[in-house]
Amino acid sequence: MTAQPESEQQMLPGLSAPRPVPSRSETGLALATDLPIARLCVDVAPAHLDRLFDYTVPAALSDDAQPGVRVKVRFGAQDVDGYVMERAASTTHTGNLVAIRKVVSPQPVLTPEVADLARRVADYYAGSLSDVLRLAVPPRLARVEKEPTALETRVASGAEGEPGATGAEPDLTAPVPTATTAGSVTAWSVYRGGDAFLGRLRAGDSPRAVWTALPGQGRTAGWPAALAQAALATASGGRGTVVVLPDAHDVDRLAQALVEAGVPGWSPQHAAEQPEAPCFVPLTADLGPTPRYRNFLAALRGEAQIVIGTRAAAFAPVADLGLAVCWDDVDAMHQERRAPYPHVREVLALRAEQTGCAVLVGGLSRSIHAEALVRSGWAREIVADRQTVRTETPRVEALTSVEVAREGPAGAARLPGAAWQAITKGLLDGPVLVQVPRAGYLPVVACVRCRTAARCTACNGPLALHGAHAVPQCSWCGALAGGWRCPECSATGLRSVRVGSDRTAEELGKAFPGATVRVSGARSASGILSEVPDKPALVVSTPGAEPVAPSGYSVGVLLDAAVSTSHVGLYTDQEALHRWITAGALVRPSRLGGRLLLVGDAAPTPTNALVRWDPAGLAGRELDERAELSMPPAVRIASVTGDRHAVALFLSRVTLPEGGSVLGPVELPEPVVAAQPERAPSVGRTGRPAVSRAVQPGSGTARSRAGGGLEAEVRAILRVPVARGRELARHLAAALAVASARREAGLITVVLDPKEML
Repeated sequence: MTAQPESEQQMLPGLSAPRPVPSRSETGLALATDLPIARLCVDVAPAHLDRLFDYTVPAALSDDAQPGVRVKVRFGAQDVDGYVMERAASTTHTGNLVAIRKVVSPQPVLTPEVADLARRVADYYAGSLSDVLRLAVPPRLARVEKEPTALETRVASGAEGEPGATGAEPDLTAPVPTATTAGSVTAWSVYRGGDAFLGRLRAGDSPRAVWTALPGQGRTAGWPAALAQAALATASGGRGTVVVLPDAHDVDRLAQALVEAGVPGWSPQHAAEQPEAPCFVPLTADLGPTPRYRNFLAALRGEAQIVIGTRAAAFAPVADLGLAVCWDDVDAMHQERRAPYPHVREVLALRAEQTGCAVLVGGLSRSIHAEALVRSGWAREIVADRQTVRTETPRVEALTSVEVAREGPAGAARLPGAAWQAITKGLLDGPVLVQVPRAGYLPVVACVRCRTAARCTACNGPLALHGAHAVPQCSWCGALAGGWRCPECSATGLRSVRVGSDRTAEELGKAFPGATVRVSGARSASGILSEVPDKPALVVSTPGAEPVAPSGYSVGVLLDAAVSTSHVGLYTDQEALHRWITAGALVRPSRLGGRLLLVGDAAPTPTNALVRWDPAGLAGRELDERAELSMPPAVRIASVTGDRHAVALFLSRVTLPEGGSVLGPVELPEPVVAAQPERAPSVGRTGRPAVSRAVQPGSGTARSRAGGGLEAEVRAILRVPVARGRELARHLAAALAVASARREAGLITVVLDPKEML
């Protein structure tokens, strides 16, 4: 087995020249006469095995074992999956090569472009190619592959080479795509540089832009309509589009906007009857395995030119990609939860570097990373002028403790009088949105007498109440605490510290008798609502679960604003503003009387940015401060987490690029470990753990050692200039490979571009 291309091996001194392959294997199996060697990416976990391996191709499998297909091979003592990356005529491996055992399917599912992108992503994040391919290619479903393709359908109907002639009458009522032309008014016309961006897409150019979008009323107005027009402009030049959105709710809104613009969803019939007409496919996990794989194959075969979906769609095999869009890159859903933890924004930037396609990073808010792209000159900004922003956004009022002081003692209420009056008036004219930062009933409680936080006696986790008469329950381990007694004063009563959406809905129902109250949230009984009617109602929602009102909400109220900015983190202010603006964008604009009230003493910086509706200003200020403090994205960082000895040993093997520095290692505080249920420790890579270890909430940062003692978990931060970021990734990958090959004791996790430093 070998790991490097044949042409490169011939140039390396000390390596033997490529040798011919015998006609039969050691077991007497006849081998392929043409290109008998297959270079595979094998699905194995250890970091030092992140390379291609040579296998022989049996003659019986030669026709099917083409680049991009799935295969089964013997690796050591086990059968593993793999992909054929290329075929070759010879090998430099001096030992005996193993033959491919089985071609899982003759359907190529990995295109050379996606394979190259996966390698770039793995290198950028110091990960392994097999881990990235697991994110890029969905699991196989044999029955879906057996379904006839559009070409087979046309051949069967005798219409091969005659697009549109399948034996069926054409649908004269089908909508015609309304591609905009130069000089026409579009959804982009209200932005500086918007129509120019659209025109360049139509002309086949590849502009790169950061777009701060304005709100729009209804499901498809505003950003969905603008993205649909951008996809159509790209398709008019014969190129494809990939749009990656945070969740299935946003995907559905864009899908509806595309249909309204005349772009139908893909179907076998449409692909057979109108192969040249643009259509789209969604790629989300919510679709289920069968529709998702069917849509993936449609994009792979070139039957769908527009792909919209969640983060895995960033790797969609779209032919002749012309535009890659990351919508709402501030949303945490764009960060992959599996190794090597790539962010959609970076994946699409790498894809633009690879293919030369246009890139659009857009959102109602603006991330600090997107601002860095503008500052560096990598992208141009697309924004509306201040007068347009003022008229197209709701009037924002911040009801801080200072603002409501004139109300006297009543101003200390969770819902001040000014907010109560605004809701009362708003209910006369339509639905009112109330955003609450926490879900549940009473997610945090304390002793009614001494105010000591109520904690679980089993794991020390916080207790919560899930109903008015519910038994207290631990939020970490789920244990019931019916007999809870305060360890400080022995009282048994509990009081609320944080109020959730369910309790808020209950309180609002009492404060506004006769008003309809709806709750939207993943943990609520009704689940996440996608849309509510324009009738008067109180809609209580958690961040990210706000339903759309067709004509917009008359009033929006953001309760408990201080909660959103109370914790310490690198992106606290950015995320708070993002949550508020996302909710505020569903409220009617000020020219139609829309009002947005921020209730609570939140941090002044995001509060002021919301009042001005200036997310770009906040991002610019944050970026300036980070440049002075050498913090990301002004620099690139990597975190190394594990026991102190393992971290120190790993750091000793890492060669820092010029200008690099190491912070720590320092012990991790207990709350940080408890808040990272998705983090999977590993030996070597940031991927699948070679030794399984669970981090239990409440267990702190200490873990058991062989001698029975406890050892604190520590984290070190490696920091380098942005220009040296890829060099750091290479050095980390090399150190991970050494640690993996030596099977050293101690578990470490390495993450490039972690969201938090602690």
